[in-house]
Amino acid sequence: MTDAPAPLAAAAKAPARWPLSLVVGGVLTAVVVLTALIAFVWTPYDVEAQNIAAKLTTPSVIHPFGTDHFGRDVLSMIMVGAQNSLAVALVAVGIGAGIGVPLGLTAAARGGWVDDLVMRGNDLIFAFPALLLAVMITAVFGPGAINAVIAIGLFNIPVFTRVARGAAMGLWTREYVLAARTAGKSKALISIQHILPNLMSLLVVQAAIQFAVGIVAEAGLSYVGLGAQPPMPSWGRMLAEAQTMIGFAPWLAVMPGLAIFITVLGLSLTGDGLRDRLDPRVRERRA
Repeated sequence: MTDAPAPLAAAAKAPARWPLSLVVGGVLTAVVVLTALIAFVWTPYDVEAQNIAAKLTTPSVIHPFGTDHFGRDVLSMIMVGAQNSLAVALVAVGIGAGIGVPLGLTAAARGGWVDDLVMRGNDLIFAFPALLLAVMITAVFGPGAINAVIAIGLFNIPVFTRVARGAAMGLWTREYVLAARTAGKSKALISIQHILPNLMSLLVVQAAIQFAVGIVAEAGLSYVGLGAQPPMPSWGRMLAEAQTMIGFAPWLAVMPGLAIFITVLGLSLTGDGLRDRLDPRVRERRA
């Protein structure tokens, strides 16, 4: 047997490179998460402390991001606001994946009227955007972070259902699934033991993307007053409060806007990098 050519052998032995988007996105996301964690134990100032004498102070050494119209430190508010944004998005994605993935697997496994029922239910939820769902929920239960979580989580359910169902439909024709069915395994057991593990990489990528969508959705809901309520800081509400003062205090809009931009960019790059890293077809095209 002849040995493989040296360049091919070296390429086969070379470890897979980490995509640049994954590295950059991971760093940005880690910075945001670390900021939120630090805010649990320390912030430069008390986010609820008002100092009218120092209101609308421009960014300086004492207040790196300036102060708002109540004299509150903007940096401290952004740090605590990161906790709210990440928590809402994380729980909303958990709700969407926790309900949507089992629904998608069930629809793919059962087919027939079960599949039709699940997909028509998805279409019904898709007809109501997260903002409209939040308005409906708020009309019944009142505004708040919990209701924002419910609205965004409900919107995520059909997304994960469609992703799980679409990928699972293709896996049900694979040889190892057919062998498991021949061995007498139930469809539910096959879905758990064979289908779901092969979907994990796709679901992780989708979760990262929906995490970014959740951050934007939470900021939008807070902007219109349906998210976290005072005195809890929120990036979206900070933008709403800054819109009348942007002409003479632009930092009030720039700083929370940058926080949202960096967070969404980091999560989006992380999702794109994870797809490149975990999907062998993408790796082959870029090799």
